[in-house]
Amino acid sequence: MAYFEWADDMEIDRGPIDQDHRLLVEQVNALHTATSQGVGQEVVAELLEALERDTIEHIRREEHFMHSVGYPETEGHRKGHQRFVDELRVLRQRQAQGHVTVAAQLSQLLRDWLSVHIRRNDKDVKVFLQRRERERDAAVLRGG
Repeated sequence: MAYFEWADDMEIDRGPIDQDHRLLVEQVNALHTATSQGVGQEVVAELLEALERDTIEHIRREEHFMHSVGYPETEGHRKGHQRFVDELRVLRQRQAQGHVTVAAQLSQLLRDWLSVHIRRNDKDVKVFLQRRERERDAAVLRGG
């Protein structure tokens, strides 16, 4: 069984955002597997580099999407993204300094990010879009 499993309640767009999130799930599971096999330290540097790169690209895509659809909480959401990137960078620095707990800290950070940010903050974007679609459909039915 995987350390973290994708679940239907994490689905946001059935497109690029979900693909990015699924990649994050794969990365956290790869880290957990390596750690449980005693080789977490060997893979953490490479994984941190990939995570930072992939996360920055994902955030750029997600924030562009939120802006394009007029999501009103984009700025608050952006601040959450920045905190996450900052935490990844701190872990990269700690890893470069030889701290041996980085793999475990990264694993927990990723698990928490997947559980909380995607299921709450990103889900709010989905709810916003669904509400806007219902309002548009209602307006069409009213003839407006």
